[in-house]
Amino acid sequence: MALFSNTIPTVDYLSLKKINALHQQEIDEAVLRVLRGGWYLQGQENKAFEQHYASFIGTSYCVTCANGLDALTLILRAYMEMGVLKEGDEVIVPANTYIASVLAITENRLIPVLVEPDPNTFQIDENRLEQAVTERTRAVMIVHLYGRMAYSSRIAGICRKHHLKLIEDNAQAHGLLAGSGDMSSASQTRTGSLGDAAGHSFYPGKNLGALGDAGAVTTNDAQLAEVVRALANYGSKQKYVFGYAGKNSRMDEVQAAVLNVKLRYLDRENEQRRRVAAYYINNVCNSQLQLPDMDYWEKSVFHIFPVMCSERNRLQQYLEEGGVHTMIHYPIPPHRQHCYKSMSHLQLPITEQIHDRELSIPCNQVLTDAEVEHIAQLLQSFV
Repeated sequence: MALFSNTIPTVDYLSLKKINALHQQEIDEAVLRVLRGGWYLQGQENKAFEQHYASFIGTSYCVTCANGLDALTLILRAYMEMGVLKEGDEVIVPANTYIASVLAITENRLIPVLVEPDPNTFQIDENRLEQAVTERTRAVMIVHLYGRMAYSSRIAGICRKHHLKLIEDNAQAHGLLAGSGDMSSASQTRTGSLGDAAGHSFYPGKNLGALGDAGAVTTNDAQLAEVVRALANYGSKQKYVFGYAGKNSRMDEVQAAVLNVKLRYLDRENEQRRRVAAYYINNVCNSQLQLPDMDYWEKSVFHIFPVMCSERNRLQQYLEEGGVHTMIHYPIPPHRQHCYKSMSHLQLPITEQIHDRELSIPCNQVLTDAEVEHIAQLLQSFV
């Protein structure tokens, strides 16, 4: 890569306009096809995407829905309808996750049990997980936070030992291969197929993003898929016949058509994100900052590139002055949110430190080499 030039313009954290422009003609054609077809919900575009995404992930079933939160909520609700869960049961979840993971649990009147993360990976700490299991625990929800794999054979073993459902929140890890370490015998296995069921978000800013809200559930459980589909369609398996008190949570045909286009390029674009991440890791050595290491790099699709800094706000201002826009994921952990004031007594120091120090820097497939070099140079020079 060439040396940094002072003529580099402002660097957006994530330019959705540039990302969609990569496939502009195909997206235009897909949207126009839906418009002219005259069928806008529960049509052939959804059927095609469900088939393509299930095949891509490696599961027997994919059921589309309105968004990622609904996907997780529907999984838990379906398990309740199936008699696997009941109100008051406990679901273990990482303490430092985005709030949607917890909302899906409490929405079903289940009890979230927050477990601290490993400070090196930011994923749920498998060494703390079994300590959190009680006689009321019925499921574990792992979150592939920032696009890094949270699954391990030990977590799966704990779930088997205690007869717990293993649910994946795969909102940030589309396309992540689990083919290293514990998963060497299944080199093409992807997150979203590792547990009993998985929820996916296709919010526009995700690695696989729609033009609006959209989500999906993947699973190998035929009954679960059937119940999720019914619950998302007002509780109906047959028109005007309602077996459940369901909800309206459906992906429209435009989003499905756009996702079908973007899915074809996801692996390639994830590799571009990983190339950017590798450059940061290999070219920034600053004792003031904690960057992911190469082991982290091998197990991530870098939906987010997290930088930890004890002076996070000053680092953010410094990068802003250098023309680089950043974000924080996330400034307030779930147990400190007003809506969960009943959990405010919890002492979760690792989680709180992450939320106090994390800064997300640009890491995506539309960054130029010059922009990446500029960001790395700023990180290297921060004092």
